[in-house]
Amino acid sequence: MSLSMLLRCIDLQSTKDFYQSIPGFCCSVTSENTLSVSKDDAHLVFTTQDLWRLEPQLSGTIYMTVGDVDAYFAAVREHVTVAWALQDMPYGSREFAIVDCNGYLIAFQQYGPGRR
Repeated sequence: MSLSMLLRCIDLQSTKDFYQSIPGFCCSVTSENTLSVSKDDAHLVFTTQDLWRLEPQLSGTIYMTVGDVDAYFAAVREHVTVAWALQDMPYGSREFAIVDCNGYLIAFQQYGPGRR
């Protein structure tokens, strides 16, 4: 099963520019007000339409699993605002997180030997 999330963004072009600047992400405008962003099997869809009558917000973190989190952190850390640095978490993952241009927290994680 794959998962896609529809999220409100402030500005479609700024969101596209942000995600295109991060290694490994692909972006495509799918309609006048919608942008699809993907990396591997993860998909985020952004819209400027006010479908929820709210500003962009999410009271959580979007997690994406990567094969080599150390290498990915090295590749992206100069392109983004890091929310928390690469670290081993007590629940078994090695991860870091970034803040995207809309304020969403995107975490990248890896589970390995001895991890779930």
